Amino acid sequence: KQWYQRRVAITAGIAKNHRQAYAVSREAGHQTSAESWGTGRAVARIPRVRGGGTHRSGQGAYGNMCRSGRMFAPTKTFRKWHRRVNRKMRRYAICSAVAASALPSLLMARGHKVDKVAEVPCVIEAGVESITKTKQAVTLMKAIGAYDDVEKAKESRKVRTGVGKIRNRRHTMRKGPLVIYKEDNGITKAFRNLPGVTLLNVSRMNLLHLAPGGHLGRFCIWTEPAFKALGEIYPSNILPRDMMKNADLTRIINSDEIQRVVRPTKDQRRPAIKKNPLKNINVMIRLNPYAKIAKL
Repeated sequence: KQWYQRRVAITAGIAKNHRQAYAVSREAGHQTSAESWGTGRAVARIPRVRGGGTHRSGQGAYGNMCRSGRMFAPTKTFRKWHRRVNRKMRRYAICSAVAASALPSLLMARGHKVDKVAEVPCVIEAGVESITKTKQAVTLMKAIGAYDDVEKAKESRKVRTGVGKIRNRRHTMRKGPLVIYKEDNGITKAFRNLPGVTLLNVSRMNLLHLAPGGHLGRFCIWTEPAFKALGEIYPSNILPRDMMKNADLTRIINSDEIQRVVRPTKDQRRPAIKKNPLKNINVMIRLNPYAKIAKL
């Protein structure tokens, strides 16, 4: 649970680093001449528009509760927009996301259609980096059994709920396969029009594509040169090292080698509970046999 929270925090921090600053105008809500009437006139002390002869005169101004007033705590462009994420944390998160892409259970739990894929990670030949036609890309995806995931993404396209539909992000769509290549000899043009498919250069691995939303298990399709380049980009000396070669702790403890040298279990005697003779008659009789006769 702790590592999951840390991974989500890393993803959230990286996701904030492409935001652009926004704020309301500094003069918004204050572009009028207004002054409070003070006390003694049985009205609120909010600033009011000067003048007469119009409905606007005498109306409240400036306040966030007023019509045509400013907002509460106007947004500023000098907010802390970006987040610094440690290099080692980013590197470990990418390694974890790449490792998780090789587990079919995580891929299916995330919703990918990989029933017809022969094996994961899915590695294809180097010549794929040179194809330039979408028709060739579709034929390839059908050949390796990955086109069902593309169809799943295509059918999931729907209108976004909420106000985002009028903010230039009208539709939502599920994520499809992630194609990772080494050299772009036309592969981006071939795959870019397939719904849900994302392309990524192996030398510029992006955690937001490998684990969208902080959820591990993206279906990755590697070209052979890209898969071989992983060893050069992430050598063993910078990878997270395993604390245990075998993580099955129960099996280790119950093994013959461990059980042969450990001490036998001791019989733990629980301390007797001391009972109050004044409240427990049986204890009182054991201490004073005459108490039974005296009670009668």
